[in-house]
Amino acid sequence: MIEWTRSRDNSRPIHYERDETYQKVDLISPMYPNPAYCEEMIKKLNLNKPFIMCEYAHAMGNGPGGLSDYWDTFYNNKYMQGAFVWEWCDHGIRTCTEDGVEYYAYGGDFGEYPHDGNFIADGLVFPDKSPSPGLTELKQVIAPVRVQAENLAKGKVSVHNYYDFLTLSHLNIVWSVSENGKPVQSGTLAPMTVKAHQTETLTIPFTMPRNPKPGAEYFLNISFLLGVDTQWARCGHEITFAQFPLPVKVPKAVPAVLSGMNGLELEEDAENIYLSASNGVLLEFNKNAGVIASLERDGLQLMERGPRFNLYRAPTDNDRGFGAKFEQQWKEWGYHFMQSRIDNVTSSLKNGKAVIKVVSKVSSPGHRNTGIDVNYLYQFEKDGSFRLEIEGVPMEGMPHFPRLGVQMMIPECLDTAEWFGLGPGEAYSDTRMAQRVGLFKAGVDQLYTRYLRPQENGNRHQVRRVAFYDLHMAGLLIAGDPLIDFSAHRFTPEDIAEAKHPHELKERENIIVNLDWKQCGIGSGSCGPGTDEKYRIPAEKFKFAMRFRTIAPGELNDESFFRF
Repeated sequence: MIEWTRSRDNSRPIHYERDETYQKVDLISPMYPNPAYCEEMIKKLNLNKPFIMCEYAHAMGNGPGGLSDYWDTFYNNKYMQGAFVWEWCDHGIRTCTEDGVEYYAYGGDFGEYPHDGNFIADGLVFPDKSPSPGLTELKQVIAPVRVQAENLAKGKVSVHNYYDFLTLSHLNIVWSVSENGKPVQSGTLAPMTVKAHQTETLTIPFTMPRNPKPGAEYFLNISFLLGVDTQWARCGHEITFAQFPLPVKVPKAVPAVLSGMNGLELEEDAENIYLSASNGVLLEFNKNAGVIASLERDGLQLMERGPRFNLYRAPTDNDRGFGAKFEQQWKEWGYHFMQSRIDNVTSSLKNGKAVIKVVSKVSSPGHRNTGIDVNYLYQFEKDGSFRLEIEGVPMEGMPHFPRLGVQMMIPECLDTAEWFGLGPGEAYSDTRMAQRVGLFKAGVDQLYTRYLRPQENGNRHQVRRVAFYDLHMAGLLIAGDPLIDFSAHRFTPEDIAEAKHPHELKERENIIVNLDWKQCGIGSGSCGPGTDEKYRIPAEKFKFAMRFRTIAPGELNDESFFRF
């Protein structure tokens, strides 16, 4: 066949993925090797041929993950010339239920057999052609301009032009210095004339903050924007961005002095522990369940249950896929049905501050080799704020975890989130390149990504602090120690896992908040390699902490958000 093809038309290079020797074809074009194996193949084959993967990222559902690792490998090896994503668009069919609710149908929804289920919903855009988080990530990863820090104290960065023919003269440069997500300096620069595949130094004319705010974070932000209209985008469209933490010597934040606060009052009966503070905080802790049963401030309920240790997430398409088989692993070990047994709860009060300790065992009924000893330590201040520290020891031999964190339920009125961390969009440990550190706000419904088949979604990554609040700016603030991930939905992970289409999800009467110390990456396991080891969470001893504080009506604003 290859001889006939060349005799018919010898002007076209030939690729054939099934020829694993690649002796007669013109390209080395495998399907879905991971980055490390790509490099191994080049060394082993030693053929001096272009290496172009015919598929390398399967854009099914939440993902694909690990794109930046591939592209770092491409840029570091002269033989590697890129790869193809499978594919552009989710092939869902616009359909309506008998009640007129619109959704996108896939295999099996019309009673046919056999079928591939939602395996055809594997594109970078949804069926209506709106971009998925995967497309946003790919855009940033493959951007034709890359920026690296040279000497940030002097404002110097290196800019590499990855265009094959163009200079960078068509791109305007906009920069800013942000303090806790708010710009405090900004400016524009003339376009650079860096030639294709060349690097030049760019100097940003900012001044290092002379009187930095205690506890603040400072970032240098640089954007490259189209300077003219094109056939595919308007002037001002962002081609890429870069963000660098500035080496500013920031004074340590001084905790607020709780002047006028009386000590906490603690009462206890056979079932509950009750804490009250003079600022109107009331907390009820259920000893049988080992969790907070209610948290109020001035009569407004701010927490309805939790925080409770949680390691389960609704499986993604990449978790389910044959390239990873994570869902199968996790189910075999009972991760989808973990239960808590409370062994001991103690409380104490000293100098107006309270401590609650919980000793528990988290395990899955019927899975004798699955179990984690989990201990909670609550340390309450006089104003009712508290630090929660959780440490655990898993049994030997357990597979890696989907996530490690806590889950709590808050009233549906606290339906707006403000956070300082990566945003504004969804991000995970291996899908975070398109997000930048900033101060963001979004409604709970905006934090949900409507994948054709419901699955884990909407995670916000590397968050320093997040507040959930109501129309009167009252709510609950959680700070990482130092970082957390969070998501907030009107459904539990179990609800999401059981639904086959978004319209099948029934909203609960409260908001389910996941606060994670870590969450497993996404990978491309629906058809390719599973999540790389460095983005997984090994089942080993762990310890993490978070801080919680109530917010009274009218108390929250962009300044006070950082003082709490």
